This record gives sequence, structure tokens and C-alpha cells, in this order.
Amino acid sequence: MSEHIAPQDKASILAEALPYIKRFHGKTIVVKYGGNAMTDEHLKQCFAHDVVLLKLVGMNVVVVHGGGPQIESLLARVGKKGEFVQGMRVTDAETMEVVEMVLGGQVNKDVVNLINQAGGKAVGLTGKDGSFIRAKKLLMPKKDNPEDMIDIGQVGDIVAIDPSLISLLDTGAFIPVIAPIGVGAEGETYNINADVVAGKIAEVLKAEKLVLLTNTPGVLDEQGNLLTGITPKQIDDMVADGTLSGGMLPKIGSALDAARSGVKGVHIIDGRVEHALLLEILTDEGVGTLIKSK
Repeated sequence: MSEHIAPQDKASILAEALPYIKRFHGKTIVVKYGGNAMTDEHLKQCFAHDVVLLKLVGMNVVVVHGGGPQIESLLARVGKKGEFVQGMRVTDAETMEVVEMVLGGQVNKDVVNLINQAGGKAVGLTGKDGSFIRAKKLLMPKKDNPEDMIDIGQVGDIVAIDPSLISLLDTGAFIPVIAPIGVGAEGETYNINADVVAGKIAEVLKAEKLVLLTNTPGVLDEQGNLLTGITPKQIDDMVADGTLSGGMLPKIGSALDAARSGVKGVHIIDGRVEHALLLEILTDEGVGTLIKSK
């Protein structure tokens, strides 16, 4: 596509990016990678090039990936059907084996390879490496009776994140690529929602931005219109009236927590748009919803 852009327009595009490059140089950007951007071959290439470019212009990019479709595919092959409660995957011991195999093995190495092929230096991790994501069993409150808790198996609630391993990789010009798997006090393995991991890592690293790639244009109101800038109070109201539900709940929850914990910009963007990451970070327009911290 770029060959059809006039030279002066290319220069204008670069000039528009310059203030953003200066502002975010040396800052940490945490990106949750999932949805169509992770399954469409062309969008995968766009994502990898975006990550490498942001790293090359001086930003510390940390990638946290999901892998829902890939997990569903392997579960189907072994004759199991995925089950969800309030957007969280129910994870028995057999499902946990599949999740760890897919996230920690197949998907993680695919993402690492993708970024490396685009000219980056990516390193794959799970929370078990250096025990840097410590977790405990997550119990979900029932919607109609919050006093009652639901056990959804080996699903983890983050206890602590040790940022030293990620910081070490950042200073060595590496790009950390993290699978959302945590480890318990007794060495047990936990499946953790990738949006939650990305949000918590952004908080711990005091990231400048948390960017969540999704399969929607961003946060939509009841009429389906994109909300470009919203406050935590507006989001609370939208959850209460049911406008936001299902798989959007953990995404919104982690975005809110990050915004309230000092992450300056939390963006929920459309991963189906080519180079969505660059458009959101390096241009005036952006391609999604910005959640304000207040």
C-alpha cells in the first residue's frame, strides 16, 4: 500500500509521528495481543512490524498474548468443549494441560518467531520462568448471590508479579513475549486471563500505556457507537446496566484497574485494522477507546 503514497505525504506521516516518538521514548508500552490480529496472516505481519518499529524508536514494548481460538481447536481435537463463566475459561486438570501446551508452547513460540522474522529480538516467557507471575486459585462470585463462590478449576488470581526479569530483557534490547500462565506456592500451574495479566504487568512496570487489541472497534454504547474517551464511572454504569458483558468484562476490569493504578493511557483498539498499534500510539487520530484515569 505504501508505494501508492506520494513522497510528501510520507514525509507528513513521519512528521506527525515525531512528537509521539519523543514523548514515549524510553517509556514502557504493554500490549495485549489477541483476536483477529492473532489469526489473520496479514494482520499478524502488521502487528510484528509495529512492535519492532516501536522498539527501534526507543519504546520498551512488552507483549502479553492470549490464544483462545487455538485452545478451542485443540480441546475439540481431544473431544472437550470449552466452558466459560463471566468471561473466564473453566479449567480442569485436563484442560490446563491443553492450555499450557498451547499458550506456553505453540502460540508463544509463534509470536516470538513472528517478531524475530520482522527484525526484532523477542524472548518467550510464561509466569513460571523465574516464578515471576505468582498466583492462587481464583473463585468467582455468583452474579445473583455474590456471597456464593464458584470454583472454575485451575484459573489463577495474581498474587504478585516480579518485574525484574522483564526489566532485564528490556535493557538488553529484547522484547518480552509473555504467555498468561502463573505458578502457585506449591508449584501448581494456573491459567490466567491474558487481559488481567497485561493489566497487572502494566501496573507493576508503571507503564505509560496499556493497549488491548480486540475484535471490536473499542468500547461501544447501547446503540453500537464507538466511545473514544470514557471515565471509570461511565464504565461502571455500563457494566451495571449490562451494556458491557461476557468476554468484555475481564478486559474492561483490567483496563480500569490499570487506569486507576497510574497507567497514563489505557487503550482498547480494533486489532482488525492494519497497523492498529502504530495508528493508536503515533498518530493524532487513533483507532479505539481511550480510558481516562479519572
